[in-house]
Amino acid sequence: MTEEARTPWTRQEFERKLRDKERFYHVNHEFHLLMNSGKLDKDAIQGWVANRFYYQIAIPVKDAAILSNCWERDVRREWIKRILDHDGAAGTEGGIEAWLQLGEAVELTREELWSLRRLLPGVRFAIDAYVNFARQQPWEVAASSSLTELFAPGIHQARLDNWPRHYPWIGEQGYRYFRQRLTEARRDVAYGLNLTLDYYRTREQQERMLEVLQFKLDVLWTMLDCMWMAYVEKKPPYHNVT
Repeated sequence: MTEEARTPWTRQEFERKLRDKERFYHVNHEFHLLMNSGKLDKDAIQGWVANRFYYQIAIPVKDAAILSNCWERDVRREWIKRILDHDGAAGTEGGIEAWLQLGEAVELTREELWSLRRLLPGVRFAIDAYVNFARQQPWEVAASSSLTELFAPGIHQARLDNWPRHYPWIGEQGYRYFRQRLTEARRDVAYGLNLTLDYYRTREQQERMLEVLQFKLDVLWTMLDCMWMAYVEKKPPYHNVT
């Protein structure tokens, strides 16, 4: 290995390489491109909402796993906000409740969402892999895997801008989640990015972080691969089994 290959990137170089991963973000998946251009039918929209619900209820479990491995009090006090953002707290409803309202807005019942009847096996497998990763890795590594949030504010704004025009049948109450995340995601990005830039100091560590971020991007992309097969190709799991 050359000396140049062993030299750590500067903070600016490292951050640029992290942000360069945006091209693999699921906003660029064909399923998302169709969704944000108004070309999905109701069944596909409902399927996306139902499958992503499992992701929503897994997020606080993932973050609790990170906290269970973290002995840094100041980090726990900051990171726990993510759990409260989704689970809610006394007197406030969180992201899970907002997603349930999105479900109702696309004409799904709460019981349908909580039952997970529409959850595709591949989506479950991908999300469970992410939760298990958070349980097994050092807290700093698991925390930095959340940095796909770098790319999230734009995707929420695009839904707020495009969905009312493309899908007028979706009720207004369904947009609360996206509005909330515009603020929450930016706060989370600032904290998570600084943690990552501070923790990964050597070139080997920095390159490992790019692999960690790619793993999380793979999780999100794989979820949409499954949904593409089920709702666009109309070939859900076991479709050919009589």
